[in-house]
Amino acid sequence: MMQASLWSLVTTSVRPTCVKRIVPGLTAAQQRRYASTIEADLVVIGGGPGGYVASIKGAQLGMKTVCIEKGETLGGTCLNVGCIPSKSLLNSSHYYHLAHAGELKKFGILVDNVKLDLERVMEQKRNTVKALTGGIASLYKKNKVEWVKGHGKITSPNQVNALGPDGSVISTINTKNIIIATGSEVTPFPGLEFDEKQIISSTGCLSLSQVPKKFIVIGAGVIGLELGSVWQRLGAEVTAVEFLPTIGGVGIDGEVSQMIQKMLVKDSWNFKLGTKVTAARKQGNDIIVSVENVKDPSKKEELTCDTLLVCVGRRPYTTNLGLEDLGIERDEKGRIPVNNRFQTVVPSIYAIGDCIHGPMLAHKAEDEGVITVEGIAGGAVHIDYNCVPSVIYLHPEVGWVGKSEEDLKKEGIEYKIGKFPYLANSRAKTNAETEGFVKILVDKNTDKILGVHMICSCAGELINEAVLAMEYGASAEDVARTCHAHPTFAEAFKEANLAAYFGKPINF
Repeated sequence: MMQASLWSLVTTSVRPTCVKRIVPGLTAAQQRRYASTIEADLVVIGGGPGGYVASIKGAQLGMKTVCIEKGETLGGTCLNVGCIPSKSLLNSSHYYHLAHAGELKKFGILVDNVKLDLERVMEQKRNTVKALTGGIASLYKKNKVEWVKGHGKITSPNQVNALGPDGSVISTINTKNIIIATGSEVTPFPGLEFDEKQIISSTGCLSLSQVPKKFIVIGAGVIGLELGSVWQRLGAEVTAVEFLPTIGGVGIDGEVSQMIQKMLVKDSWNFKLGTKVTAARKQGNDIIVSVENVKDPSKKEELTCDTLLVCVGRRPYTTNLGLEDLGIERDEKGRIPVNNRFQTVVPSIYAIGDCIHGPMLAHKAEDEGVITVEGIAGGAVHIDYNCVPSVIYLHPEVGWVGKSEEDLKKEGIEYKIGKFPYLANSRAKTNAETEGFVKILVDKNTDKILGVHMICSCAGELINEAVLAMEYGASAEDVARTCHAHPTFAEAFKEANLAAYFGKPINF
């Protein structure tokens, strides 16, 4: 009777026949007694972009699949506190900026007395996140993926424990294969503690209750630029402090980086490049940030703000996975080494996404999840990291794929450049969005496209045409001779390829 009454308290999980296996009110010892054992073909640790896609693909290929995820919802950092909520805020802030700054006047649209309802902006963000994370739960149910809520810890090459918040074992899963898809976490800044109100991480930046007056961003990479843009558009005075002499992060083309900076300065951004943050302290309601010049440390300065965003990157999340006990070592950056089939040194254990080498991008993790599972099922495993695109969702957006000019010079590759400005693009003119350009880098001898870099209002969409071309090994001539609809932003991509192959475009 006691056991029956206890189990009556168990809440059901995503799968109707599955339970979360957390029995309320039990001690750790009692919890272990009632822990269940599950048999599976595949266990995926982590329900983020890489993990949830791998789980669904495994189920679609006929594997009994279990996903262990400790969060309250599926989707990982990307859907909950990353890509998705930030894009919602970027979109809302762009609309506000258009109305508030009078940008709509040139289209004959007059708007007076524009006000910001920040709570409604946040509500739109929350609703978007809720819909998408709930959508993953529905996909799990549809594909019969079992979600066990807990922290996954590998205990042997074919066994994983799902742990509760107190470390007790909720479930033990025996499995043929294990995929680690635990993602990454915010890299802390030495000497600074996040209170997520004044000194904030990217997570806290997505839920501020009011618009900062003076906003300092440590780090002018992708995340810092995007989140800084949100609050700058809503009224904050933004200063970005960057250790490197350029903005935009690793892999961005130098010419593109310079143009982004010019556009942001025009939007009233302040930049402190080649500058190191040495300390920060609270002083009343303000934060005093001490900085110094990287090349000349004697050049010191103190900056004042009411909100400080720390965006110095992310690090792999591999805490308490049981790796050391299995002989799986991590590299100097905390990443899990894998082979070309994404296997660790233990053949039945695989790893994908942010916790292995390569760019920390959701779409990169998704592709790795799919091909890893296909490999487990006996299929081919292939991914070309040179064809993984990057996007900075500013306005205009920035997109790139493949090599930058700096990369090609470093590698000693002879190349040609094809460029086309949006000032000469018909659709850009009709939309009054003529800032930016498309830049094509091609092999001087073979005409093969080596890299594409663009700045335009729809670069996040248009860059995928470049990815497809490069994935299929296209030449500049191939794209130049491909018919494009008129008038479209995509015509600029064709024109840049015309310039690369024939030496000049048609419309400029």
